[in-house]
Amino acid sequence: MSAELIVDARNGVGESPVWSVAEQALYWVDIPAGQLQRWSLADGSLRSWQAPEMLACVAADGQGGWVAGLESGLFHLKPQTDGSLSHQLLAGVTHAQPGMRFNDGRCDRQGRFWAGTMLMDMAAAAPVGAMYRYGTGDQALPVQLDGLIVPNGLAFSPDGKTLYLSDSHPDVQKIWAFDYDTDSGRPHNRRLFVDMQPHPGRPDGAAIDVDGCYWICGNDAGLIHRFTPDGRLDRSVAVPVKKPAMCAFGGANLDTLFVTSIRPGGDLSDQPLAGGLFALTPGVQGLAEPTFRL
Repeated sequence: MSAELIVDARNGVGESPVWSVAEQALYWVDIPAGQLQRWSLADGSLRSWQAPEMLACVAADGQGGWVAGLESGLFHLKPQTDGSLSHQLLAGVTHAQPGMRFNDGRCDRQGRFWAGTMLMDMAAAAPVGAMYRYGTGDQALPVQLDGLIVPNGLAFSPDGKTLYLSDSHPDVQKIWAFDYDTDSGRPHNRRLFVDMQPHPGRPDGAAIDVDGCYWICGNDAGLIHRFTPDGRLDRSVAVPVKKPAMCAFGGANLDTLFVTSIRPGGDLSDQPLAGGLFALTPGVQGLAEPTFRL
């Protein structure tokens, strides 16, 4: 199994890949550039749209728009013909301190949007990040989980009853599982799912396959790890860059694993494709991503 370069995107931080079944296209973001990007399976065409702030995570609304975590809150975005994104604030966020933004996010199986915040200065190792949940009709954005440095790896089991969450900071590198109340949208019974310290790479963005296995990017190690629902490492797949950021299943049969990546500064002679979008065929199928219910 080898990784194929789909787009030499050179993203500063490529994140939040979302497969559109209706369009047969992959959307993802470049966080520092504040761009929503799109690649079409049919003809390989590329498009991008500009957001007003750093754009960290997105979920489709099923009507051609997106709910998204930016710097100052959650917004509803709509791609425009001029390459811009119309933006309407859904809920502002009160960050614990300046210099924070949203990071990883996605919808639960019921269509509620979950997203986490982080301090952009990772060297500070400040546990001021938090997880928020936003659903139809919500006006505020209350904290659901806190004490995180870099919340990441958010995913939901196929039945929606388990929530997975990681902290990818080098001081933590753990993945937790929670029982998830699908009616109320509340997680409880937090327990350690995987301690990533013994494994290569920090736990970054994740995806779930039809077997309930958890795929997570091993940032800094150039690997994608698959863990079984009981937390056992099943396999690791290499990509030709050191910093894979997030993965998502897509393709005509949802059996392609797309991987976004980060293009750091400095000498990239050993990884010229850093920041690219890659595709793998791991031999399993994924699940269609839930849409946000406006």
